[in-house]
Amino acid sequence: MRTHDVPTALGAVSSAGVGDPGLPAFLFAPPRPCPLRAGAGSQAPESLRSLQPASRRRATLRCWSHSHSAPARPCAERQVCARQEPRQVSARCSWHSPGKEVDCKDIPGRDRAKMSLFGTTSGFGTGGTSMFGSTTTDNHNPMKDIEVTSSPDDSIGCLSFSPPTLPGNFLIAGSWANDVRCWEVQDSGQTIPKAQQMHTGPVLDVCWSDDGSKVFTASCDKTAKMWDLNSNQAIQIAQHDAPVKTIHWIKAPNYSCVMTGSWDKTLKFWDTRSSNPMMVLQLPERCYCADMIYPMAVVATAERGLIVYQLENQPSEFRRIESPLKHQHRCVAIFKDKQNKPTGFALGSIEGRVAIHYINPPNPAKDNFTFKCHRSNGTNTSAPQDIYAVNGIAFHPVHGTLATVGSDGRFSFWDKDARTKLKTSEQLDQPISACCFNHNGNIFAYASSYDWSKGHEFYNPQKKNYIFLRNAAEELKPRNKK
Repeated sequence: MRTHDVPTALGAVSSAGVGDPGLPAFLFAPPRPCPLRAGAGSQAPESLRSLQPASRRRATLRCWSHSHSAPARPCAERQVCARQEPRQVSARCSWHSPGKEVDCKDIPGRDRAKMSLFGTTSGFGTGGTSMFGSTTTDNHNPMKDIEVTSSPDDSIGCLSFSPPTLPGNFLIAGSWANDVRCWEVQDSGQTIPKAQQMHTGPVLDVCWSDDGSKVFTASCDKTAKMWDLNSNQAIQIAQHDAPVKTIHWIKAPNYSCVMTGSWDKTLKFWDTRSSNPMMVLQLPERCYCADMIYPMAVVATAERGLIVYQLENQPSEFRRIESPLKHQHRCVAIFKDKQNKPTGFALGSIEGRVAIHYINPPNPAKDNFTFKCHRSNGTNTSAPQDIYAVNGIAFHPVHGTLATVGSDGRFSFWDKDARTKLKTSEQLDQPISACCFNHNGNIFAYASSYDWSKGHEFYNPQKKNYIFLRNAAEELKPRNKK
């Protein structure tokens, strides 16, 4: 696919706009109500009462249900242990609607106005106002960021922007409603729903191919799929014996493949043209999170396992690292050096802490460090604190600074080199479950949805899920060194 070609599946919107009645297929139907999710005031079934957490603890780990990035569900058909070990997800919950695919047309011309809300000279997002953000005191959007239209109907577990080879910006989101959705994000800030695909289980991870022509999805249905945006068709490309937790596209000089990590304790590499994996690497435990920037991959597992892989010639284990964190791993992101080569990673845990770890540091004791985040009453206090999980980490592609999002409903921006915090958001009325930057770092996307960190009794079926977009061009710039 040439870089100026735009996948036809991304052209589903007519010139009449978002409200065009000719787009009924993308007016996502709400899922059927679950018998276990009756009214907000209804009593939980006896089988689920044992999952209710103890009263809130002070200065201790409160994220009891964070056994993995995918939230636990109060459904007898696919129940997940409320302690720290995930059980195998089985049958699909009956309230997940099957959904429909969208017929797509060629996308119209892409001439953009010179004035850009997401341009580097824009003041959007820095002053607390936006064209499309909320102007009320509603705390579902306290930062008054742009709200993505037609957000998923259930908890949002993953977000990913299109690569720079694809003109414009397209955002992919996977959710526990079993669907994967795609939007075009225009420079004006308008978001246009484009297409969607379905799995038969919650979608835990998504990624793009390097040319932007395909999207890869990982699901609790134990499969991974390849969504060809030219044909708007999705086919299965991978199979595991347990839910697939992570998925990454690897583009090497001598091979291309998809890497999948699963709770079946394997890391598999797939040629998308074959039903059998190219290679299978055994993991010491279930895969909880992973990241990849060629030629390096990092996989974090249950029981605080941490493995670095080198991907040159063919994938192989490079080093096992003793975890710098004392609690369960939840998210990991690789960062680059000034030569744009992967040099280390940031690792987040359920205990409101992030570790910055270099692979080959000149001075390990000095260069590697951890810092506290996503805690009540701030991080520099001896007073009792509520501690929240770090749900996501993303590095700015230009500045090398990073964003973290947590169960406390806040996002924070950090300068790891200066070891300082750049910004913390106001608190949203529900957790922030995922985040990502677009290819040039001008847009920061974050998802607001319940992550089940407080158990099923805090779930509110009336609560809407949101994806917000914020201008990140200025706020992520590193601090000037004195």
